[in-house]
Amino acid sequence: MVSTRPVFVLHDHLKPRPHFDLRLEENGVLRSWAVPKGMPTDSRHNRLAVAVDDHDLEHAQYADDNKRIVDRGWWELIDRTDRRFVFELHGERNTACYALIRTGSDWLLHLTKEQPERPCSQALGGER
Repeated sequence: MVSTRPVFVLHDHLKPRPHFDLRLEENGVLRSWAVPKGMPTDSRHNRLAVAVDDHDLEHAQYADDNKRIVDRGWWELIDRTDRRFVFELHGERNTACYALIRTGSDWLLHLTKEQPERPCSQALGGER
C-alpha cells in the first residue's frame, strides 16, 4: 500500500559547515531549511532556520559521505498563517510538534510546548 502522507527527512549535513537540513514534502517538492544548530529540543530555545532551494522528492532517500539521514517519515500540517506554520513530524526515531515562524528573510524553528505523547528525542541534533 502506498502512503499518501507527505514525507519529511532530516539530514545531518557536514559541508560546507556542519548543519541539519529539514525537508518537508509539499506541492511535489521538498521544501528545505538549513538549521545550523540542529532541531530544538526545548521549547525555550528557538533555532535559526534558513530557507534554501527546494529539492526533488528523490532527495528524501539521499545520503553520501557528507550527508546522512538522521530521521525520516511523514509530516502533518496542524495550522498555517502567512507568518508561521505548525506541523508535526512522525519519524522513525521521533514524533514532535514544531512551528516555523517567518522573521523576514529567515525563519525561527520552535519546538512547541504541547507535544504528542512520545517525547522529543535528544538524538535529533541538539547543540553542536
